[in-house]
Amino acid sequence: MNDTEIDRMLSRQDEILPSSGFVASVMDAVRNEAAAPPPIPFPWKRALPVFALAAAALVGVFVLGISGVAELAKEPAAITASPTISPLGVLHWVGLNSVTAWTGLSLLVAFISVRLSLRLAGGRS
Repeated sequence: MNDTEIDRMLSRQDEILPSSGFVASVMDAVRNEAAAPPPIPFPWKRALPVFALAAAALVGVFVLGISGVAELAKEPAAITASPTISPLGVLHWVGLNSVTAWTGLSLLVAFISVRLSLRLAGGRS
């Protein structure tokens, strides 16, 4: 092979035709896509209160943590007596001295979350 033969082969202008039915199938797909309803938008108005409550909970945890550290700083004897923070100490800082209160709180949170999700779902089953 020399350069002239390669140039001759590459210079041929063959017309490329799609296979039969290709154009029709593509146009059908385009029409179906155009006729489809738009996607459902995200319900930001319903989600914003949840995000606000989550942010408030994070701020509350942060404030309780800072107040706990400040409480430990006031009582250096408590640090030497107990090198780790026990769950009972955390309950005492929060003001709940029994496991029953935490159980009630967890049941209340579960009940509220179920009721809220059912309400947002519109009672559909």
